Amino acid sequence: MKGGMSHSYSDGIDMENQTNDSEFRDTRSLGSVGRRSLSVSETINPQSHIDDNIESEIVAEAGDIGYRALNSNRYSESGRLHLLFDKDVTESGVTVSPLVEDALLQTYGFWSRDPMVSNIVSPVSPLASEIISPPIQQAGDKTKETKKELSWWSLEYVSCLIHLAFFGILGVLTRYLLQKLFGPGVVGVTSDRSILYLDLPSNMVGSFLMGWLGVVFKSDISRVSDLLAIGLTTGYLGSLTTFSGWNQKMLDLSVKGHWVLSSLGFVIGLSLAAISIIFGVDSAKISKSLLGRRKPTSISGISYSSCTRHMVVMVVLLSMVGLLYGVSVVLEKRKFDSGGSEAELWLACMVAPLGVWIRWSLAPLNGRGLGRARLLKWVPFGTLIANVSACCVMAALATVKKAVNSKSCDTVATGLQFGLMGCLSTVSTFIAEFHAMRESSHIWRAYAYAAFTIVASFSLGTFFYSLPVWTQGYK
Repeated sequence: MKGGMSHSYSDGIDMENQTNDSEFRDTRSLGSVGRRSLSVSETINPQSHIDDNIESEIVAEAGDIGYRALNSNRYSESGRLHLLFDKDVTESGVTVSPLVEDALLQTYGFWSRDPMVSNIVSPVSPLASEIISPPIQQAGDKTKETKKELSWWSLEYVSCLIHLAFFGILGVLTRYLLQKLFGPGVVGVTSDRSILYLDLPSNMVGSFLMGWLGVVFKSDISRVSDLLAIGLTTGYLGSLTTFSGWNQKMLDLSVKGHWVLSSLGFVIGLSLAAISIIFGVDSAKISKSLLGRRKPTSISGISYSSCTRHMVVMVVLLSMVGLLYGVSVVLEKRKFDSGGSEAELWLACMVAPLGVWIRWSLAPLNGRGLGRARLLKWVPFGTLIANVSACCVMAALATVKKAVNSKSCDTVATGLQFGLMGCLSTVSTFIAEFHAMRESSHIWRAYAYAAFTIVASFSLGTFFYSLPVWTQGYK
């Protein structure tokens, strides 16, 4: 152990005397990889040793990083993790080694794809023997290898879109069922006229499940398939929850003069979502501990990482998406003239994949910061843009409904609100980022991020919806 650790320090200082004073140091270049790694001595709490820039980036990427996950989540044939995130060299010229980063992710309650990380006490840089540069290749061989990698990545990208579409539609259907279950027609807990808005149950359920599928068990799911993990978290949970629907219900209250109720609705909604993910994380950890910590074993039998299995899964999911889409089209034609919630639902299912794809394409902005200096790296700008823009469009559609005031317009506008805007915005990813910031060394960032998202969405929504209603006298 000591021999391996000594490779990480050029001065050869005895590691046992540096337990409490360890710090990140530059190590030698990793050959063709062109990266540098950081090493940490025996660390009880890695959070106290991490650079603020690195912490900010990790926290901002807690919820989703979009297609960057397809580039970064790579395993060798032996199952060893190559790199967790595809990081650029930071301003100081160093980045975090995968092993250290995994430990840090677990510190903040995030997921780690390496099954060995949970047993690590002292994260260190890779041994020199483990840092092996690829053999020198001829230009032709390198070109073929590059084409092969691009081809595989393209296949994985398309398959990811199919996963997102399938699970996105399932998320919309689940949100609709929860609205009906807890709404005035059945249980009667939620309504359009109270701070307990119709989408509150789905936001709470999605936040709770995010603690399970997006934090504690995401590493287990990812070992089966990265695409499955993305589909469940970004696709299903992201579509099950909706930030724009929450914001619009508060606008409906404020436009009628119920400002206090509208403000309380945001406070209660945020509090319940935060409690839900905490309860989800804790209950998932308890369940995992009860199951017992098993020695990592090969799960290649249930993994569909090979090209053949990948193609089979993609074809099956594509068929299911086609079936769901076809059923939605047929039922929409039957129900459109009569209008109602069913017609709105089937239209929502038709446009749901587009909303998920747009949100997923914005997710790579998380953790990137602004400009060349990469300012405010702790802000998940991808999620922020998705939520705020969805709230603006949803508010504009609500204004259109009042201005046109026809059954057909109501069906189309509500379907777009429920499906496209509902899937473009998300509470599960938003609350996962909020939870990660609360667990970091800068707790204030969680409340600053939440406050800015809510204030920006509500203010712009007031401009696009409340002002026209007040000035034009719409009912």
